[in-house]
Parts: sequence; structure tokens; C-alpha cells
Amino acid sequence: MAEALLQALISGLAVGGAYALVALGFSITFTTTKTLNFSHGEFVSIGAFVGMSALLLLLGLPVTSTTFGEAFPGAASQLLALAAAVGVMGVLGWVLYLVGVRPFAGRPGMAWVMSTLGFGVILQSIGLAIWGPKPVVVPGPIGDEVIRFAGIGIRPQELLILGVAVVVMIAFDWIMNRTMVGKAMRAVAANGHVASLMGINTNAMMIGAFVVSSALAGLSGFLLAPIAQASLYMGLIVGLKGFSGAMIGGLSNPRGCVIGGFALGVLESMVNLWQAQWREVAVFALVILVLAFRPTGLFGKRIVEKV
Repeated sequence: MAEALLQALISGLAVGGAYALVALGFSITFTTTKTLNFSHGEFVSIGAFVGMSALLLLLGLPVTSTTFGEAFPGAASQLLALAAAVGVMGVLGWVLYLVGVRPFAGRPGMAWVMSTLGFGVILQSIGLAIWGPKPVVVPGPIGDEVIRFAGIGIRPQELLILGVAVVVMIAFDWIMNRTMVGKAMRAVAANGHVASLMGINTNAMMIGAFVVSSALAGLSGFLLAPIAQASLYMGLIVGLKGFSGAMIGGLSNPRGCVIGGFALGVLESMVNLWQAQWREVAVFALVILVLAFRPTGLFGKRIVEKV
């Protein structure tokens, strides 16, 4: 029983790392622009396929291939594919902000909600036209041989996701609290008008928020593809779970969002040990329970507006 619990804990932390990256992306855009990218899940899916296509091209295979065959990409190819996934999704995040968020930000109503949802539908439709609906098995960058210790088995990709997620969280926390860029982003989040009067380019900060958020979605998709297979539908549940983690931790608190993402992954894995069919019930029951008693999340702060 102890071995099963340890196995579930490690697997849950690995999947929770992907949720945490997505949750952090939601927090970045919310705290900076007071908007959210509701096509974030599609960004995860497209990021996985962009990385996969880059690997196929580097191996001399067509981008529409549904298998890698006997070919195995090396470390250099994996790094280039990762850069492609992160870079392309960052550019798409910039485009989303320019055409789907900035025209509606600051205006009454929720037009940006529909514009971001519509952008996601467009991305998914283009993806289906290029790659089709069939999932693709993507080779992991550090192999697929299961590592066994203390009676449990762990895939190298799970350890990689967990390690990358932790490094990204620490780096982002350092940037936000120790650098001028982070201070500028926090100033824009606190009061964009006052920040602009102090000489901060608020528009650049908002664009940067969407670029970084979308790049994190691409990173999450690239890391998840070898575990969950690359599928244009994989991002829907990942985006929803990441958003749930952000709501549990508190959208206004990046650290809380990270904790919420990891917590959801562990809860999901633990419930899966008991009865898998109750996994989604437990996850979203927790979201409802937390929001019922803490509408701003466990670590979020209530916003007080002076009039």
C-alpha cells in the first residue's frame, strides 16, 4: 500500500507540474491585464504539435506523419523542437493579445471572453486541417525506459516534467520579486494608469504577459506529449485542470496557482488509486468547495476598490 501511495504521489506531482505551468500562465495574464486566455488549452495542444512537427522535420520526415518509426531524435533535436514550440506559441500569444484582447480590454462587457474562445476554435480547426484528429506517440527526450527504485516505477518524462516545472516556478518567482521587469509587471497589475504615469510601458508589459503565458502553454504541451500522446484534444482537459488549480490557489497569487496545480495533480492521482471514475468528481468538487468558502482562492487576496 505504501508503494502504491508513493507511486501515486510522484505521478501526481509530475502531472501537477503541467497543471501548475498552465495555472501560472492564467495568473500572469490575470494579474497584469485583468483578462484571461480561454483558449489556453488549445495553446497546449498546438504547442505539442509544433514541437512534434519540428522533430519530424529535423529527422527528415513529413510533418503530417503519425509515427516516428524507428527514428529517435537526439538531444539537440529535442532542444530545437522545444525552442520551436515555446517560440511559436509565444508569437501566437502576441497575436491573440493584439487581435483578441487589446481591442476589448478596459471596455464594459466581456467581449474578450468570446474573442479568446474563438481564437482557440480557429487554432484547433487549423490544427485538424494540418495534422488530423489522430493522436501521435512522441518519443521522450530522455528515453522511455521505466526507472525503478523502492518498489515503484517512474518514467523519465515524469521526472523531467516535475523538474522543469519547479525550475520555471523558481525562476519566475525570482524575476517577479528581484528584477525591474518583475517590479514593472507588479506595478501594472496594481494600477496600470499610475504605472504609465511613472514611465512604465504598460502595453509592452501586457504583451509580455500574453507571450510568456502562451510560451508556458507550449512548454506544457511539449512536455506532456510523450506521456499523454500528442492530440489536438489533449489541451482541453489540461487547460481546464490548470484553470481549476489557479482558482483553488488564487488567480491573483502566482505562488498559490502553482500550489493549486500541484495539489490537483496529486488529488487526481490519489483518487485514481481508489476508483478512477470518481477522479473528475473529486477534482471539481474540491474546486466548488474552495470557492464556496474562499471565492478568491486559498492564497488569493480580496481586491478592495476605493471610490
